[in-house]
Amino acid sequence: MAIVEKYEAVIGLEIHAQLATSSKLFCGDAASFGAEPNTHISPITMGHPGTLPKTNAKAIEYAIRIGLACGSKITKDNYFARKNYFYPDLPKGYQVSQHTTPICEGGTIRIQLPTGEKNIQLNRIHLEEDAGKSIHDISATDTLIDLNRAGTPLIEMVTEPCIHSAEEAFLFVTEVRKLVRWIGICDGNMEEGSLRCDANISIRLKGVTTLGTRVEVKNLNSIRNIKKAIEFEIDRLIQITETGATIIQQTRSFDANNDTTFSIRDKEDANDYRYFPDPDLAPFHLTDVFIESIQKKLPPLPATLKKQWKTEYDLSDYAIDQLVEDKEEADFYMEWAAASKHYKAIANWMIGPIRATINEGSLNFQQLSSLIPYLVELVELVETNQLSFSVASTKVLKEIIVHPGSPMAYASTNNLLQTGSTDDIEKWIEEVLANHPEEVAAYKKGKKGLLGLFVGEVKKISKGKADPKMTTSLLEQKLT
Repeated sequence: MAIVEKYEAVIGLEIHAQLATSSKLFCGDAASFGAEPNTHISPITMGHPGTLPKTNAKAIEYAIRIGLACGSKITKDNYFARKNYFYPDLPKGYQVSQHTTPICEGGTIRIQLPTGEKNIQLNRIHLEEDAGKSIHDISATDTLIDLNRAGTPLIEMVTEPCIHSAEEAFLFVTEVRKLVRWIGICDGNMEEGSLRCDANISIRLKGVTTLGTRVEVKNLNSIRNIKKAIEFEIDRLIQITETGATIIQQTRSFDANNDTTFSIRDKEDANDYRYFPDPDLAPFHLTDVFIESIQKKLPPLPATLKKQWKTEYDLSDYAIDQLVEDKEEADFYMEWAAASKHYKAIANWMIGPIRATINEGSLNFQQLSSLIPYLVELVELVETNQLSFSVASTKVLKEIIVHPGSPMAYASTNNLLQTGSTDDIEKWIEEVLANHPEEVAAYKKGKKGLLGLFVGEVKKISKGKADPKMTTSLLEQKLT
């Protein structure tokens, strides 16, 4: 047995997601990204004596929203606590968080592994404020502090130690990012720090149930880095164990330049933080009516849509998985499908030409929404063989985006409609066969795959006007 196969990795993740509120958690300072350093601050953010914070109700709503989406139990009686751990970029000298009463308890997020589905168990989701940002690479002699981010509302999602590989962690964070975007509570932009991850990693011999000494890798800011850091740490911990050395509980950081981790300090335990209820913030009680009002506003989640679309639209698993990757795309598909019965054709248009158009950056789904009547007509023309898919997707679609109007009118004016005229198609076939005598001879000797070449050539010289089905049928007759 290979050494690595003797061990099982045990991983717990802590994901911090900045909530997409307009203002900070305890004051009215703007929470937006990208402003000049230290411009989104006030006496409350700066922790001046005599200032009194006030809790952002929208942040509470967003935290409940993610809890409901994960099937968590919502804690009705809540309070905030001070976490007395030195933050050089929090002027108060402590962080305000939740400790005894996390706003959401339990819950699951489902991931899809090659071997099947797995539910990743959540321990808790709680609210807290973000710290500012220490910048080390601008000045050669000083660390600079930007406090714009200080006080921005966060949720921290803490899993149980139930993840057993870097791949599972990768898939879990991918699902979390999709979920927070789907329900509109966070933009999930890891490059801007809107979503960050800490990974707690330990190893144990397979069959052992006790947990090993863990290390924590902090502030992983890309899904790729999460996977790389965990892979490195698992290998490092196994090597330490195999040499008989002792694993030290510590906090580490990830070096993306060489995909390794390095120690930054010995790990603290919860009692080192000296939590106590914040005396400046009133406890808050959540009513059933308030929680139910948030539940009613939740959009259908991807898992629900997958079941619904399988039944109502008879789409393939591949098409469904593609279309529920992004909520705007899913919403647009449902809007289009509500106006037409060509559900599978619309899915193909969404995954192909529509997605390509969106990716070009020339327009978005909201702008495309006004074109639904014309898109319905366009698909109908293709499905009734009046217009080839190639011409429809490369010419007519672009035209109606730039100049909204009837696809039929444009196709008719520009002589793009397919013809079902046997005389016209036979004329094009005769021309193609005359130009390819060697291929005709090879076809008649058994190379039946050449039929596609002939159909393609007829399509070219007819400029897409020849009906493919009729073309194929007539070609088979001619080549008999």
